[in-house]
Amino acid sequence: MTKQPNILIIMVDQLNGTLFPDGPADFLHTPNLRALANRSVRFSNTYCASPLCAPSRASFMSGQLPSRTGVYDNAAEFASNIPTYAHHLRRAGYHTCLSGKMHFVGADQLHGFEERLTTDVYPADFGWTPDYRKPGERIDWWYHNLGSVTGAGVAEISNQMEYDDEVAHHAAQKLYQLARSRDEKPWCLTVSFTHPHDPYVCRRKYWDLYEDCEHLDPEVGAQPFDEQDPHSQRIFKANDYKHFDITQEDVRRSRRAYFANISYLDDKIGDLLDILRTCRLEKDTIVVFCSDHGDMLGERGLWFKMSFFEGSSRVPLMIAAPTLLPEQISTAVSNLDITPTLADLAGIDLSDVKPWTDGLSLLPLAKGEERQAPVYMEYAAEGSYAPLVSIREGQYKFTHCELDPPQLFDLEKDPHELDNLATHTEHEALVASFTEKVKERWDMERYDADIRESQARRWVVYEALRNGAYYPWDYQPLQKASDRFMRNHMDLNSVEEEARFPRGE
Repeated sequence: MTKQPNILIIMVDQLNGTLFPDGPADFLHTPNLRALANRSVRFSNTYCASPLCAPSRASFMSGQLPSRTGVYDNAAEFASNIPTYAHHLRRAGYHTCLSGKMHFVGADQLHGFEERLTTDVYPADFGWTPDYRKPGERIDWWYHNLGSVTGAGVAEISNQMEYDDEVAHHAAQKLYQLARSRDEKPWCLTVSFTHPHDPYVCRRKYWDLYEDCEHLDPEVGAQPFDEQDPHSQRIFKANDYKHFDITQEDVRRSRRAYFANISYLDDKIGDLLDILRTCRLEKDTIVVFCSDHGDMLGERGLWFKMSFFEGSSRVPLMIAAPTLLPEQISTAVSNLDITPTLADLAGIDLSDVKPWTDGLSLLPLAKGEERQAPVYMEYAAEGSYAPLVSIREGQYKFTHCELDPPQLFDLEKDPHELDNLATHTEHEALVASFTEKVKERWDMERYDADIRESQARRWVVYEALRNGAYYPWDYQPLQKASDRFMRNHMDLNSVEEEARFPRGE
């Protein structure tokens, strides 16, 4: 391996981590991810920093919780002065590149990447701002609804397929360019897909793989609305549940299409890993596989994300590195840990930013050391009326919201989170202990006030910028066609030689 390894980060969207108990579950048709798992350190209890796209991704890139980044929801600006792993690596001499989604909001659409190969799949402006001043208001034109469930099925092309096909194509092109480049600079390529995020629509060839699948029914069936906890009830309302009659067949078709799209991704990922192998990059390249958050997939009647239940907040994480021995690690960790881990693998000192980071390097864990640090999560977006926070520590997960009764689950004894121990008098001391930890970690009143101020400012700015001439922040990929393939300012002999790899065979 070179002194500084190359890094390929493969990120997917809304992939439920309970489907990756130790690599992909046996019933998933994922030969490429299974092969990657066999040579990876697999963190089977990884949690996102926030169960929503933009907040989670900003935290993943910076190693900071949303309460630090200010990216509370899918329309909150990611400030340009927050260092990301792309900044850290680039500062250390890496070439940094992104193909695909990262859901940056604001005028800065790079955040440390030298180049982006595609635009984003979602808008970059403030249009998706929730409003805590109007609790219960449903913003119909952009809120999730259960039409993704009732409309599940087969299509050969969709908005998301078109996007991910393009992401994979440009990423493959980039890997070939990196392989045949004579520049010895190390590189970090982030490839970020939007599947298996709903809508639950897939290509026929992947749908057919799951015709006899035994996992099309949720393990925990739908619960009546009145028996749901207060936050879950808010999610039901945000998802416009009263206007949809979800049948068992809708549930089964949605889950089948979701599993099928994992297989669709597996093919895309396999192509990228095959390029690493055939272009002799595999031994010098670290591969990280992760997701931004999960999907409830109909468990207890819930869909999509936006909660701290396992299906929504737990995500897969696998790291294949020549210096790490493959193993499974069950200790609870966070996507916040990925940035310090990348720095550790690349030999980068993060002491300049450590006062602001919430993540820890995973290398000590991967090398056999114990870890006692809890995992923290936050949520303050659509479906909430005030911020929620959660702590995963040991076998327990504790969730706090100023509006709601507390929730405490023993995930070893109750992996489906059906028995809220906070309602049991014998656990009062444990609830009190976690409540004190919440107070030590968060000033909930200040946190709520910061969110409300951010939302109010953005509503003013967005409405102003939509009046008159509109200048979008969405990233416009640049291609200089006059420098591609063969042009008359180039020597044909050298062009053909440089474009060939491996050379001389």
